[in-house]
Amino acid sequence: MAESAVTFLLNKISPFFENRVQLLRGVREELVYLKGELERMKAFLRDADVMEESDDELKVWVKQVRDVAHDAEDLLDEFAVLQAHNNHGYELYFPFNRLSSTVKNLKAQYRVAWQLRSINTQIQHIFAAYKRLLPKLNAAKGSMFTNSGDTWHDRRGDALLLDNTDVVGIDKPKQKLVSWLVKGGSGREVVSVTGMGGIGKTTLVKKVYDDVKVKKHFKPHAWITVSQSFQAEDLLKDIIHKLFYAIRRPVPEGVDDKNSNELKAIIKNFLQKRKYLIVLDDVWHTNEWETVKYVLPTGNFGSRVMVTTRKADVAFTSCSESKCKVYHLKPLPADKSWNLFTRKAFQGKPCPPYLYEKCKCILKKCEGLPLAIVAISGVLATKDTRRIDEWDFICHSLGAEIHGNDKLEDLKKVLSLSFNDLPYYLKACFLYLSIFPEGYLIQRMRLIRLWIAEGFVEAIQGKTLEEVAEDYLKELLNRNLILVGNTTSDGRVKTYRIHDLLREIIISKSRDQNFAAIVKEQSAIWPDRVRRLSIHNSLQTVQAKRSVPQLRSLFLFGVVARPSIQKYFPSGLRLLKVLDLEAAPLKMFPREILDLFYLSYLSLRKTQVKFIPRGIGNLQNLLTLDLKKTNVTELPLEILKLEKLCHLLVYRLKIESYAHFYSKSGFKALSSLGDLQSLQKLCFIEANDHGCGMTMRELGKLKNLRRLGIMKLRKQDGLALCLSLEHLTKLRAFSVKSTRENEILDLQHLSSPPQFLERLYLTGRLEELPNWIPSLNSLVKLFLKWSWLKDDPLVCLQGLPNLVHLELLHACDSDMLSFKSGGFKKLKVLGLDKFDNLRCVKVEEGAMPCLEKLTIQRCKSMKRVPSGVKHLSKLKLLEFFEMPSELILKLRPNGGEDYGEVKHVPDVYSACWRDGGWDVYSIESFKEIKNATLQAGTVRRCHELRPLWKV
Repeated sequence: MAESAVTFLLNKISPFFENRVQLLRGVREELVYLKGELERMKAFLRDADVMEESDDELKVWVKQVRDVAHDAEDLLDEFAVLQAHNNHGYELYFPFNRLSSTVKNLKAQYRVAWQLRSINTQIQHIFAAYKRLLPKLNAAKGSMFTNSGDTWHDRRGDALLLDNTDVVGIDKPKQKLVSWLVKGGSGREVVSVTGMGGIGKTTLVKKVYDDVKVKKHFKPHAWITVSQSFQAEDLLKDIIHKLFYAIRRPVPEGVDDKNSNELKAIIKNFLQKRKYLIVLDDVWHTNEWETVKYVLPTGNFGSRVMVTTRKADVAFTSCSESKCKVYHLKPLPADKSWNLFTRKAFQGKPCPPYLYEKCKCILKKCEGLPLAIVAISGVLATKDTRRIDEWDFICHSLGAEIHGNDKLEDLKKVLSLSFNDLPYYLKACFLYLSIFPEGYLIQRMRLIRLWIAEGFVEAIQGKTLEEVAEDYLKELLNRNLILVGNTTSDGRVKTYRIHDLLREIIISKSRDQNFAAIVKEQSAIWPDRVRRLSIHNSLQTVQAKRSVPQLRSLFLFGVVARPSIQKYFPSGLRLLKVLDLEAAPLKMFPREILDLFYLSYLSLRKTQVKFIPRGIGNLQNLLTLDLKKTNVTELPLEILKLEKLCHLLVYRLKIESYAHFYSKSGFKALSSLGDLQSLQKLCFIEANDHGCGMTMRELGKLKNLRRLGIMKLRKQDGLALCLSLEHLTKLRAFSVKSTRENEILDLQHLSSPPQFLERLYLTGRLEELPNWIPSLNSLVKLFLKWSWLKDDPLVCLQGLPNLVHLELLHACDSDMLSFKSGGFKKLKVLGLDKFDNLRCVKVEEGAMPCLEKLTIQRCKSMKRVPSGVKHLSKLKLLEFFEMPSELILKLRPNGGEDYGEVKHVPDVYSACWRDGGWDVYSIESFKEIKNATLQAGTVRRCHELRPLWKV
């Protein structure tokens, strides 16, 4: 993490030189020296960051580098704020040429030069220590990973010697893998097993490797453990030794002296006419596979290669040239986790009833990770079952136990390996997840915006910072370091989460490296110079009048008291970049925020704030303003000064009728919105005022828009909107709603729609389907609501090649909808709502072959189940909301006329709204809906259930 701090500082220094900033000679000289020293150290820091764990002296040195980098960053930031005030208030800001072109306060520059000189003196001492360390570290560098790798792989060997009583939940995966090996084609095939560290990949594959069928089927077979400090020649030599040992023949003389090409020739000749099985255990990078893939003959003998890896891309790359067989190993289910846990913790005896809840709490944190269950239950086996307090401590302080108990060292090491393998820019992003509470579902876009605001995302030519951050998330997911929480109907990841034990690891690392402080208790110890602060549950845990001049980020989670920056941080937060007050009990906009020059991210989401002051224009570095689900309906004109603003998110929700239907309201449109040239997301503007035609034309200037939401559009403004849309070539999502249900959305004038549009939401009278919609080849999601079309829209829509989700609410007055064979080839979700005259829905064989979910609601004339539902072989869920009782009766398993159409669907149910809750009727013998278990013929109240459509 020192490398990250130094890189970040170098990026801040660069503008002084690149933009020819006019500074005092002393300041420039000190900056030149600082830049040179840091650049010299940077190359070494990458290794030092990894090596510090095993060398106390180096750990101190790395901390010194990190601290001095932070000091220099603070100094430069404070200087920039001062100059912004001394010049034209907030009008001058980064880049530094605009700050320094008219420097008036020479005293400030003299002070900066003096402080930089002090920092450089520290750098000199640090560099002297670096030169003393260098000979020892260079000598150790070659064996650094090898030694730690050997120790680690010696411990990995324990997984290869486990008794059957210590292994649970692998019977089915073992059978599948054995089948993949012994069956299949005659050519060489690769089978990959992937999953997070500690999930049991090695254990599973070793059981497969030792299976009698497998041993009989392959001659020879060899197990190769791949070191994290992979060296090509060492790997090839290991393969040779293992292969010759397998057939009990001596290794050819001189192997240890041969080069890579000679070693490859020996292996290839040996395997050329044999049916072999090679296991490559713990492969970290694709180049390890590239080293051996051409050495292992393809042939026609049915040979197999097995690869275990933590990285999904390595798993897919290794088997991409054969039939791709990748097995994603999942955590143990709850029952098998409990059996393993109690067997180890109580040595075969049952869990005492008074420890049951404690054990369940501890087991929940393991989340089905076998290594964690075995390690932690092994520690508990040494505890006195009568000392409930000891079990309670582990339940509530598992992180402390992991870092303080030698018996859990292996677990800590396994979980840390994936973190240590990350590049420096991903380490900062991953540590950032420690700020979120345990079990928290982290919204994808929230995390992306936070990373960007913090400066963690590095610019790449041809990509937006958001796109680069998306790549970061994909890489963390690929490495099995984060887990998918929820996905949208069109397959996009909506939320992520992190395994509880991994979270404990990064909280510890975050604390050790002064990256962030998590405060949950009154007794929590803060670092002296905290840079990121995450407060959970109560502001009472915050020490009153605490001075935190270096604070860059402040988060509140679950806080019930009104936050006051002035009260808790009276000296101010001059350098704050991120302020996340989501769901805080706020009614007024905190005025002290307006002095935060560096603020890049401000979230007041889910607060009761109504008014945004004109001073918001002072926040010249603001990138994200999140006012979702607040009471804000109008923004001051000063918002147009925020030229860097990328995400402007403003809307409120209002419950309109029974059954939790709700509507959205946005904010009044501003006439000069086109000034906000950096905007990428704008949701939602209300366009019903006079002069909004000008606003619609202004939208065409926002060439970077990716998402646009418009409410209350009038018919006369449709032409101006269409002309603007033709300029928004980067638009991915577009939502527009007319002023009233019967107000026409005039969108026929769009001759060249955004060709990358993926999501389209139209609410209002169309009469005719816009002729440009069928040309949207990238469209994956389409909502048409209150369209009142004269003709059936399905004819025009069925050819959309990538459409995954289609929702139609009173889209037309047809009494019949027909889904033709070959239409909607990728559709997975279909919703039909409030078709008053609809009597019949027909599904031809071959229509919607991928459909998984069908929802029909409020169609009062529909008395029969859609004919042809039986053709939908992939349908998993069929829902009926507020439908005629005649239709529901025909679904009965015993004698229902339409039961034959739906009997193949796993989940079929109907629901109607009564007395503030949904009455849910199960159709089959057993259903589970939103945690409500429904038996055949019974009715349950299910207040959490929601219909698909939201008005």
